Amino acid sequence: MWTYIALAWRNIWRNRRRTLITIFAIMFAVVVSIFSQSLNRGSHDIMIDNMVRYNTGYLQLQDYRFDDEPSLDNTFAFDEAVKKRAKNADPRIEMVLPRIETFMLAANDESTRGAMVSGIDLEKEHRFNALRDRKTSGRFFEPGEQAAVLGQGLADRLGLGVGDTVALIGQGRFGMSASDLFEVVGIVAHPIREMNDQAAYLPLETAQSLLSAEGYITALLFALDHARHTESVAESLRDEFQGEALKVFTWPELMPELLDFIRFDMAGAYLMSTILYVVIGFGFFGTVLTMTMERRREFGVLIAIGMKRLRLAFVVFLETLCISIIGVLSGLGAALAVLYYFHLYPITLGGDAAEAIIEMGWDPVLPVSFAPGLFYTQGAIVFFIAMVIFLYPLVKIARMDVLEAARS
Repeated sequence: MWTYIALAWRNIWRNRRRTLITIFAIMFAVVVSIFSQSLNRGSHDIMIDNMVRYNTGYLQLQDYRFDDEPSLDNTFAFDEAVKKRAKNADPRIEMVLPRIETFMLAANDESTRGAMVSGIDLEKEHRFNALRDRKTSGRFFEPGEQAAVLGQGLADRLGLGVGDTVALIGQGRFGMSASDLFEVVGIVAHPIREMNDQAAYLPLETAQSLLSAEGYITALLFALDHARHTESVAESLRDEFQGEALKVFTWPELMPELLDFIRFDMAGAYLMSTILYVVIGFGFFGTVLTMTMERRREFGVLIAIGMKRLRLAFVVFLETLCISIIGVLSGLGAALAVLYYFHLYPITLGGDAAEAIIEMGWDPVLPVSFAPGLFYTQGAIVFFIAMVIFLYPLVKIARMDVLEAARS
């Protein structure tokens, strides 16, 4: 076996230029495929992260009726015992965030607008999504204060600023009237446009009192150490609260439209990757075809002097395997270096694209992803393509006319 490996290793370096061209072709294919998928995955990660942190959380614990009927009548009691059980259900849970949310009318002296009123624990929200950093003017409220922080869009539509008074009018728990006046103490630029035009934040205790829901919340959000653990942590929570009137939802279940958008976008990325693989495959095939034609006489002579076709094919296969492994590993290393460079110096967008991204509250850059699956998957695909194409010389050896090949 070692004799065949040594023979194959010597053979691939007999023509260094041809071998290096083939290795660089494989390496280029790996780098381009990983880089393109990394940019795509990075943009999706940013999108998911923003939507999850400011909207649903990675996971939510709700009353089992709330998803079908999002009414304050379907809230659930939240106390220290529930908090402790939820936090200890899985070690990958970093934090739990209670929220009580409902739609109400926000009004000034002359007009009204629809508002999503959220009672929040400010300190936990800031740790989860850096909400304080979104403040454009004023300050944030203290726990229990009769004060509100409005989204920039909602404040503009109502013509309200810091120091003004906003009236919130709606319906509380079990049909009770819910209305009160709140001082606008701050304005935030929400990164999600729809929320920016509707968001009204209140201290959690103040919102519960307004809605006649003291001690109750509509949802308990979970911050995880990594998004990829969403499903497994959800199973842990389902086991913990099994048999109770509570249900665990993951962010794909809560935002199916976002998941559909990502799948649609990924379909386009997969199509482009397929085209790239076809182009790369033809490049490989051209190199292998040239190599096979150049060595046709060599193969014919070896068979003529007694080397069995099967052993010759095995040596050529080992040559192919060595070249493929070197090319893929070199490509993985080069891709990691390229991604690290663009992680330090990300691509910055300009023009209309940058303005659209800024309006959504995100930085106009194209982030890259270092997800391990990118390296495994793309490296394996390119390796598979190379191995399939390198079957060509094996077929030629099996069908070779020895006399004709030896005279060529």
